[in-house]
Amino acid sequence: MTTTLPPGSAVLPATAVRPADLERRLHAYALDRVAGWGLPLGLAAALVVGGATTWLVVLAPLLLGAVLVVLGAALLSSRGATPGMALLGLRVERPDGALTLSAAVRRQAVLALAGLPTFGLGLATLAWTAAADVSGRRRGWHDELVGTVVVDARPVPAAVVGPERPQPIVNLTAMRLVPPEPTPAGVAPDVPVTPTPADPLPTPEPPAPAPGRRRAAAPAATRAPEPVPPRRAARPATRWRATADTGETVLVRGLTLLGRGPQPREGESVADLVALPSTDMSVSKTHAQLQLSDDGSLVVMDRGSTNGSVLIRQGVPRHLSPGRPVTLLDGDVLRLGDRVLEISGER
Repeated sequence: MTTTLPPGSAVLPATAVRPADLERRLHAYALDRVAGWGLPLGLAAALVVGGATTWLVVLAPLLLGAVLVVLGAALLSSRGATPGMALLGLRVERPDGALTLSAAVRRQAVLALAGLPTFGLGLATLAWTAAADVSGRRRGWHDELVGTVVVDARPVPAAVVGPERPQPIVNLTAMRLVPPEPTPAGVAPDVPVTPTPADPLPTPEPPAPAPGRRRAAAPAATRAPEPVPPRRAARPATRWRATADTGETVLVRGLTLLGRGPQPREGESVADLVALPSTDMSVSKTHAQLQLSDDGSLVVMDRGSTNGSVLIRQGVPRHLSPGRPVTLLDGDVLRLGDRVLEISGER
């Protein structure tokens, strides 16, 4: 059974992307600035040494800088990366189509203006806008301007994850640990005595208990029946639901796979396949799973997604480790890429 969300959200036929981390993006920018600043400054120094006029010393480096911006934009629109990005395995993509030259020029111009000598305020502002991106794609203001996202283009080895089963929750308070009764030192074990036929069978008297030992229990026929404790009423089963931000509600009946196009592994028994449309492709094909444990609680596990899964409990986010199940509570929120699901349980 495949549960699909309501129509109206277009799903782009592209692979999931991994947003690049800010540190490597800063290093790529620094490599590009070596040429972007070094060549104009070198030209200005050469003109000063050659005795050129002031207007030529100022105008020539500016024109060279503008030419370098256009060249960088041409590389960005044709190959998707500047020289610094290509060296560090980064690429600029646009989910709704190819990056045009005009859009690339605008993006590179914003970066060039932010890199002017302003005590780093321009670059710090762009970095802050990228770090504060609520979508998790680390898009700065220059990316928002032209609709691009910087992704990690390095190949990722396929993670081999075996079939997982939710770990049962053991109630330690219900376990009764009864240690064996120790035998005191110096007390010989009881040895049965077989009477001879000529001797009358003596009536054994119960021996006095040795210090530290309990008297042997009476035969079962003479013992008073022990009271049977009343049986505790069975707790009603919890019905767990996952409500997506589009309004679709899914009743978790067993193993439920979530993603753009979830597919079970070979031999895996699945109750539901829930398709989550993602306009920016931040939801993986098989992103995460929901499963009912033996005690009726709901467990979530990331299935090695590209952009990861986030559990938000009482407003505090927590990134889930791939392949490690986590028990959910009523009111928890799951963020899978650009999709948000609210978990609710009722008895």
